Amino acid sequence: MEWLQRIRAGDRRTIARTISAVENDETRAEGLRALLAPHLGRAHVVGITGPAGAGKSTLVNALVGELLARGHRVAVVAVDPSSPFTGGAVLGDRIRMAEHQANERVFIRSLASRGHPGGLSLATAQVIDLFDAAGFDLILVETVGAGQSDVAIAKLARTRVVVYPPGLGDEVQALKAGVLEIADILVVNKADLPGADRTAGDFLAMPVRGTDKKRPVLKTVSTTGEGVAPLVDAIEERSAAVRTADIKAVA
Repeated sequence: MEWLQRIRAGDRRTIARTISAVENDETRAEGLRALLAPHLGRAHVVGITGPAGAGKSTLVNALVGELLARGHRVAVVAVDPSSPFTGGAVLGDRIRMAEHQANERVFIRSLASRGHPGGLSLATAQVIDLFDAAGFDLILVETVGAGQSDVAIAKLARTRVVVYPPGLGDEVQALKAGVLEIADILVVNKADLPGADRTAGDFLAMPVRGTDKKRPVLKTVSTTGEGVAPLVDAIEERSAAVRTADIKAVA
């Protein structure tokens, strides 16, 4: 099928048109996945979630730059709040990431959440499949800043990065349920602001459900790039661990 060959070849126009078709008619999703199924499973999906104001979009932009420098092909699915008038994405994330748009190893697409609970668009899973089939090895999915409702990303991402600003104080105790429980990596962004060390310490002290292992807690300043390389290290390490676990499960 010529269409599928173009997707597999990473043809940007075909990918963009297919995403638009899925967004506008979600009944196509099941048939699309069946066609793509033989070509899925190679990409590592990273969910980036956390409250509004944590600086997620700026952090994703910095992550893309570091991942490109390491030779990755990166797709970004940025789920924007819907316009109350048109139901379309506000597209703020794509504006912030414009510096990477011209790079052939990057594809950035905003999707409107359209009020869908869990912070994700209904088309998100299908768009992830498209990027996987097109050969992107890392797919970053940034959810809307809906706080604890963003747990839907746990079903789609193999690595969940939860981003918070510093200065939460006693509020950390109230965050044990919900979004923090899905975190594989915790990030205190805007770490140049007061309270970053305390917030990171509070996160380190939190037990991980079902295990005595500690998860990475990292501090970043995404506007300067500080701490971004260690975050990419943690993502790559988890990607390798997940791949190894998958191979063992099949063997």
